[in-house]
Amino acid sequence: MSLEPFIAFFLVTQYRRTLKLHDINNSQWNQYVQYAFWASIAFICLMFASSDHWLFAIFSHLFTFLLLAVPYTFDEFKTNRPLVTSVLPYVVISLFSTIVQKLFLNFYNDYNEFFESAKWFAILWFCAMWFINRRQNKALELERKRRRDEEEQNRMMAAMKVNLEGEVKQRTAELTKQKEELQQALSELKSTQAQLVQQEKMASLGELTAGIAHEIQNPLNFVNNFSEVSIELLDELKEGVFKHLPDDDKEDADDIINDLTQNLAKINQHGKRADAIVKGMLQHSRATTSKKEPTDINALADEYLRLSYHGLRAKDKSFNAGMKTSFDPNIGMIEAMAQDLGRVLLNLYNNSFYSVAEKKRLIGEGYEPTVSVTTKHITPPSGGNAVEITVSDNGMGIPQKVLDKIYQPFFTTKPTGQGTGLGLSMSYDIITKAHNGELKVETTEGEFARFTITIPTAGK
Repeated sequence: MSLEPFIAFFLVTQYRRTLKLHDINNSQWNQYVQYAFWASIAFICLMFASSDHWLFAIFSHLFTFLLLAVPYTFDEFKTNRPLVTSVLPYVVISLFSTIVQKLFLNFYNDYNEFFESAKWFAILWFCAMWFINRRQNKALELERKRRRDEEEQNRMMAAMKVNLEGEVKQRTAELTKQKEELQQALSELKSTQAQLVQQEKMASLGELTAGIAHEIQNPLNFVNNFSEVSIELLDELKEGVFKHLPDDDKEDADDIINDLTQNLAKINQHGKRADAIVKGMLQHSRATTSKKEPTDINALADEYLRLSYHGLRAKDKSFNAGMKTSFDPNIGMIEAMAQDLGRVLLNLYNNSFYSVAEKKRLIGEGYEPTVSVTTKHITPPSGGNAVEITVSDNGMGIPQKVLDKIYQPFFTTKPTGQGTGLGLSMSYDIITKAHNGELKVETTEGEFARFTITIPTAGK
């Protein structure tokens, strides 16, 4: 009895197992293997039913050889080559035995035992090789499983590495952000410390200035008072004793009295200027004692506008200027230091009236000097509520080159003797420090100047 049908069945089952193990999802190969499977079963059935052993043996050999050629023809089944090698000796011996039996019957009968022995040795070879191949396959399967586990572990490690790198990057970014925030906070602290030191220096300087101003003011008052008294005495001298002098001496005495009068007048003029500077220094260095109280901003702005205008009119009868007001009636009462805020408004009004007067003097007819005041309730970009007071004029404006210096103490654009340079500096301190507000300026030289006061409020 030939074993090729069983060998064919065994090979087909191994090929099917190969397709399954290697996850080869090819419908065509699955179909071919299925056909071969049923064909091998058919050969087994025919082996028991057929009486024509010669014809059956030939077809059985051909079918088996076709199956043996598959691993060497198609790469999908190359893992079965060791199995084919173990089966091949038996198939070759069986084919050779069948051919000799058919063609050389006497020779086959004489060496029948030899052929049978060769088949048994081939069977033993197959069993040994199959057992060895099976162990090798198990070892290979274990190695493949180990590699798959290593690959899976490596993949998991790579994923964990990516996650860890992401977390490290995120943590690094957070630490960098915290570092930047700390550096910014440190920088702000240093800046605040420097500002506090500067403020302390300025406060000390203010106290020193106030002390010096007080000390200067007393002798300065004596200079001014005695210069005025001396002028009056010279006038009395000219009206009294002067008349009793000889005519020859009157001319010389008159020249001397006139020179003394002019000198004393200059002393008095510059003494009053020095007195104005000293008073400005006292006001600038004086720590405010005002308390915030409900204040009608509209009434305050209008009152000091009229006060400034009429004060300038009293000094110069030819002075005249238009006044425009636009007050927001919804502002109501706000918490402010009325006296200090009035000083700020009076200073801005005086500057505006002086500017339009100078422009009127230069241009003459055709120019209408105008000072405008507006108030309104606003919502600043930073949030909250605030009152905005705008004082503007169409006067000389402020030169761009000196715009950064206008808030410095003792800086003024007015001619000598007409300004102390302390008004805007004092106003800036009152608005920014006492009221936590802003004082901004917009100007074009020769056209206009506009000062805007912004005071935050707790109201609507």
